[in-house]
Amino acid sequence: MRYKTSLVMLLAGLLLCSAVSAADLEENWNDFLHYTMIGRLELAESYANQIIASEPDPTQLLTLSEENQEGYRLLLKMNADSDELREVSGKVLDLIEQGRYIRRTDPKIISQEIQRLSTTIKGRIAAEERLRNAGEYAIPQMLAAMGDPDRANELAYITEALPKIGRPAIRPLVAALQMKNVAVKAEIIRALGKIGYYEPLPYLKYEVETTNSDIIKTQAMTAIEQIDNAALTIPAAQLFFRLAENYYNQDDSLAAAAEYEFANVWFWDADKQALIRQEVNHDYFDELMAMRACEWTLKADSAVGKAIGLWLAAFFRAESVGDPMPAYFGQGHADAMTYATTAGPEYLHQALERAIGDDDAYVALGAVEALAVNAGEKSLLVRLGTEQPLAKALGFADRKVRYSAAIAFAEANPVNDFVGSDLIVENLAEAVLGKELDGIGADTAKAYALRAVDAMYKLAVVRNRVVELSTALPALIEVTQQPDPQMQVLASQVLAHLESPQAQRAIAEMALAQQNDKAVRIATFASLALSAKINANLLLSEQVDAIYSLVGSTETESDLRAAAAGAYGALNLPSEQVKRLILDQSKS
Repeated sequence: MRYKTSLVMLLAGLLLCSAVSAADLEENWNDFLHYTMIGRLELAESYANQIIASEPDPTQLLTLSEENQEGYRLLLKMNADSDELREVSGKVLDLIEQGRYIRRTDPKIISQEIQRLSTTIKGRIAAEERLRNAGEYAIPQMLAAMGDPDRANELAYITEALPKIGRPAIRPLVAALQMKNVAVKAEIIRALGKIGYYEPLPYLKYEVETTNSDIIKTQAMTAIEQIDNAALTIPAAQLFFRLAENYYNQDDSLAAAAEYEFANVWFWDADKQALIRQEVNHDYFDELMAMRACEWTLKADSAVGKAIGLWLAAFFRAESVGDPMPAYFGQGHADAMTYATTAGPEYLHQALERAIGDDDAYVALGAVEALAVNAGEKSLLVRLGTEQPLAKALGFADRKVRYSAAIAFAEANPVNDFVGSDLIVENLAEAVLGKELDGIGADTAKAYALRAVDAMYKLAVVRNRVVELSTALPALIEVTQQPDPQMQVLASQVLAHLESPQAQRAIAEMALAQQNDKAVRIATFASLALSAKINANLLLSEQVDAIYSLVGSTETESDLRAAAAGAYGALNLPSEQVKRLILDQSKS
């Protein structure tokens, strides 16, 4: 008895605290609005901070905002226009939105409203409105109630309310089409037909094409006729691909609710025979849904290869948001580049063409980099209609895309000219300079410079006739004068293969420059020797004399002297100069 009395006193105390808290919240809310209206913004800010610091029940704050619509509009205005109140008003608005979310998604409230559907007419109307406000969150419990044999007396009321929820119900409903309960599934299909929007069409047509149930097939065909009769003649795979493109193109009618930073992706748990909701980043929701629609495209018809190209583009664009991929991907899920390099050139060109059309640099760069890994010349020049996507990428606005496209072509060693092939060396020459430019930081610029000079070297070694490397001569010479030992040596190796006096003389200048690191000078003398073997002597007489002096001096370090001697010998100079070298050391 004593325990029961103590418990009653405790509950009474909690209720009193709650009432006081609610009263304080209402007072702070009213004072905030009052002082905002009369322009006493410093006082208004203090009351807003009191609201925030009290950690109020968000649903209570939501109720206050609903009871004072003029005050709520004032709060919105302050958040948009007032420098003094923008931050605190934003925090109060966040609390109100939390209350809205809690009210919409509270399972207890949803359960109560589903039960109210089968009470009075007035109760049913109110319950339908509440369930409509709950939107997609109401669907799992409604379907569970529909499938419960003990609640058969409620079925008619629930099935009548189901389509009234409207478009927000579609995504969970189409996910639930994978259920085994034929009777409930038929009601889902009937509801989708009544909602009358195009999004369910591919799922309904898939049922027509694959179901073993005459009831489901007939009901699905009826629902399709209600939405768009023409879809009856279109394969499910084609309808899924259209849906995927609409998601990828961010069709406003498919957008997730804008008031939250997350969106919901719905799955059907086959083991539990229940709907599962996964929260995902709102910023890449459309891309995730495009990927899912592409996956359904391939389930419906594995021959629709264009779904692979769109799936890759959507995955790359989802990654461009910069946040981790959703939890349902699972641990160890490969990234977009892994799938792209595995997919092959045909699908990468599809993704690239789409990216170029959308001016989407991130997707374009991903596709180009993957092509650089797995495509040869013929694959790189695939035509889609009248276009060659990778050739077009050589003129793309984003430098990284241009550079990567040029490197991809160079790595493939093209043997045939094509429209735009002159842009290969133009982009390589720009990239090799390693300059920080718009959208390219120092680290990225250095990485591209190394890749570009390596690509040039490969072209030079095979003496490629399509890419005219002599066009890049000024850029390569400029690199030899930069304080970057690695790039200096690599540039000299490319220059060694160019039949140009300027190229050979630039190598010699670098090898002779005393300010350069000894290792660079030794490596560059090796490049000079190679240039001389390929192109004979193209040096100025003063450069020859300078090398001679280096070889002939006893003060020159032995390893540097040996490197210089090798280059001098490779120049194949007239015997008079060689005789002079011998006599200069004679002691007789």
